[in-house]
Amino acid sequence: MNEELKRHAAVAQAISMLLHPYAEVVLHDLSTGRIAAIYNHLSKRKIGEESLLEEMTNLAKLPDVFPPYSKVNWDGKKMKSVTATIRDPKGTPIGLFCINLDLSKWEEMYQFILGWIEGMDNKEKPDVLFKDDWKEKINTFVSDYLQKEALSLKTITKEQKQELVRTLHRKGAFQAKKAASYAADVLGISRATIYNYLR
Repeated sequence: MNEELKRHAAVAQAISMLLHPYAEVVLHDLSTGRIAAIYNHLSKRKIGEESLLEEMTNLAKLPDVFPPYSKVNWDGKKMKSVTATIRDPKGTPIGLFCINLDLSKWEEMYQFILGWIEGMDNKEKPDVLFKDDWKEKINTFVSDYLQKEALSLKTITKEQKQELVRTLHRKGAFQAKKAASYAADVLGISRATIYNYLR
């Protein structure tokens, strides 16, 4: 391996060890167009094989870091990759440092979570449990309001709280005995403030 490339081998190995078994790290030698080192083989490539990179006629224009890009591995698994240019002391590109991350486990978790969340959203709430659950109704209304206005409980203004409290009142949210106290707790204000907003 080129002596300059060897300086990056330990970093490449460290990254592959940290992200094992989900990341492959490859060092390409631009002078030979071949793989100089590879750690945690995921792609079935070997040291000394051709890098199979497109012909690079103007190495001086190579970016320091290529934006992340997608690949498909031999087993059909999707991979997300990023590549950095390795330069010698004079700034001349001599190699490429590539990290290929296997996304299959993340995709499995994403599909699991997505299916779980969608499954929850599609299920109707049993009337016997939620018909008179005024806390649930207040929670839902406040959440919908914040989402519609692109707000959070940390960023909502006094005027917006007033509007929210008055709307809750018009919807009959405060008919329950302790509803005002609960709404005050949710909004981070006192029950007295709730009543002041309604005057």
